[in-house]
Amino acid sequence: MFDSLSDRLNGIFKKLKGHGKLTESNIEEGLKEVRMALLEADVHYRIVKKFVSDIKERALGKEVMASLTPGQQVVKIVNEELAALMGSTHENLRLAGPEPVPVMLVGLQGSGKTTTAGKLSIFLRKNGKRPFLVPADVYRPAAIDQLKKIGEQLSVPCFSSNLDSDPVTICLDARIAAQRQGCDTLIIDTAGRLHINQELMAELVRIKEALKPSDILLIADAMTGQDAVTIAKSFDETLDIGGVILTKMDGDARGGAAISIKAVTGKPIKFIGVGEKFNALEPFHPDRMSSRILGMGDVLTMIEKAQEIVDEKQAIALEKKLRKNQFTLEDFRDQMVQIRKMGSLTDLLGMIPGIGKIKELKNLDVDDREFIRIEAIINSMTSQERRQFAIINGSRRKRIAKGSGTTVQDVNRLLKNYTHIMKMMKKINKSGMRGMGRGMLPI
Repeated sequence: MFDSLSDRLNGIFKKLKGHGKLTESNIEEGLKEVRMALLEADVHYRIVKKFVSDIKERALGKEVMASLTPGQQVVKIVNEELAALMGSTHENLRLAGPEPVPVMLVGLQGSGKTTTAGKLSIFLRKNGKRPFLVPADVYRPAAIDQLKKIGEQLSVPCFSSNLDSDPVTICLDARIAAQRQGCDTLIIDTAGRLHINQELMAELVRIKEALKPSDILLIADAMTGQDAVTIAKSFDETLDIGGVILTKMDGDARGGAAISIKAVTGKPIKFIGVGEKFNALEPFHPDRMSSRILGMGDVLTMIEKAQEIVDEKQAIALEKKLRKNQFTLEDFRDQMVQIRKMGSLTDLLGMIPGIGKIKELKNLDVDDREFIRIEAIINSMTSQERRQFAIINGSRRKRIAKGSGTTVQDVNRLLKNYTHIMKMMKKINKSGMRGMGRGMLPI
């Protein structure tokens, strides 16, 4: 996310920090580059103009000029203004009113509505809700079947509708079915079109009037840039949307839509889609996103991801093992499975502050398939081999490689990395490792 913009801005700020004292000329030159970087990131030109103007006003004040670290102060101002531009704080999904509470998903074809309906159901279930999927798209032949399959895959109930039904009737009948099944939230997957048209909008207005949804979320493709902003504006004018879910954010190196939508429409981005898996939906926090864009990381989101998957009892047990130097290959495998649940390694690295400044890691292409290979190798070992790796001799390595579909070199590399980690843990133990293991092992 935002790779191109982050690189440009970090280069600009590096120059500014290089000056012991900033002059008006230095600041104006830097802001001119910031302006160009934002325009190249496909941020709306009116937004860019006001944004740069606001920063300039603050940067030329005492806050910067009298500071001992003026460059750092400029970065701080940009961070604050960028967060404010995107909405300052996270806005939750509105779920008020009699249950089951309806939430409408709207948008054009291909924006990812149906998949997002599944992702949102998982998010709601994690937060104690009982979602019910409603396939109300009777125009795209595969839409109803797709949502039903998603429901089966995720064990989320889905209304059984058909192509001959009226979308409003489907939604009303689904509400009754959801009540009977004890569900408290309706996720309505509405029809999309290739382009915005009156027929599409009229149908959405009919559904809105009949169900009075608690929230209406526009599903927009982040990679379409300013088109996503224009689409958001059109849907908002007709439906008064409650917010936006930006999909395919993991593939958007520019980020113009994410930065512009709130400022142009006045409506917040509530979630972002950051991958194909059904758990790859994140609440959008403008302050955290601004921090990530400026290379400051996003530790809070990383902690939240870890907390979602870490069992406190297991964490305490792991800590004891690490203290006693009893961390086995079995534990090694289990920790990697936990890390995989948190998302791709590339995304996790991007959340670590300052990672973008380390040349060796900045353009590191982390192959998540390596985790799968390591897991296969460890699974091919016997229980005794996992607990006592020292017994793994040459013939055992050949057997393990054959059983896991890998090579002996792969097995050797894994054992070498494991012994390296064990040595590292031993050193940490000697110097004191209080609190280590309360979460994920930094493999």
